Amino acid sequence: MPQHGTATVRSRVRIPLTFPDGYRADAEVFTFHGLDDGAEHLALALGEVRGTPLVRLHSECLTGDVFGSDRCDCGPQLRESVERISEAGGYLLYLRQEGRGIGLYNKLDAYALQDAGLDTYDANTALGLPEDGRDYTAAAQMLAALGAPAIDLLSNNPDKAAQLSALGVEVGRRVPTGVHLSESNVHYLRAKVERTGHSIALPSLVG
Repeated sequence: MPQHGTATVRSRVRIPLTFPDGYRADAEVFTFHGLDDGAEHLALALGEVRGTPLVRLHSECLTGDVFGSDRCDCGPQLRESVERISEAGGYLLYLRQEGRGIGLYNKLDAYALQDAGLDTYDANTALGLPEDGRDYTAAAQMLAALGAPAIDLLSNNPDKAAQLSALGVEVGRRVPTGVHLSESNVHYLRAKVERTGHSIALPSLVG
C-alpha cells in the first residue's frame, strides 16, 4: 500500500448550489484535517451516496469556474459533474490546483504564450514549469476519510485514474464527461487529446 498520512473530516455543512442556467443541487461540503499538501481542498457529497460512488476530481479554475472563460472546458465540466453525481450519488472533490498545479498568475502567463502559438503544455514548460504538476495524494486521503475505497471516476484524464490506483484507491469504471467545445478552446481540447490521451471525442467534431 502507498504511504501517505491519514486525513480526517474536519467539518461538514450543507450548501444549496445554484448555477447560472438555473440548475440547483444540494451539497454536503466536507473539510479535512491532515491532508499531505496542506491545501484547503473540499469534498461535495451529492445525491444519495451508497455502494460505489461516482467521483469527480475537479481542479480549481477561477477563470472557467467563476468567470465563465471559454478558453477551457472547466466551468461546463463542473456544472455537468454536479448534475451527474447528484443523479448517481457520489462526491465532487474540488482541488486547489489552479492551472494544473502551476497557480493562477502562471496560468495567465501561459495563456499569453498560447496566444503566441504554443499549446497548453508547451506554454507551461516554456515558463520552466511542469506540463501537469498535479498530485492526487490529497484526493486519495479525502476518499479514505469519506469511507470510499472503491469508486467510479468521472474523468477524461487517464492520469487521474492511474494516480488514484497507485495510491490505493480502487477505480472501477472511468466515465468520460461530455465534450464542451467552443471556438476559443478547440486547440486546448485537441492538445489534451493528442498530448495526454484524454478521452474527448474531438476528431468527428473538428476534423
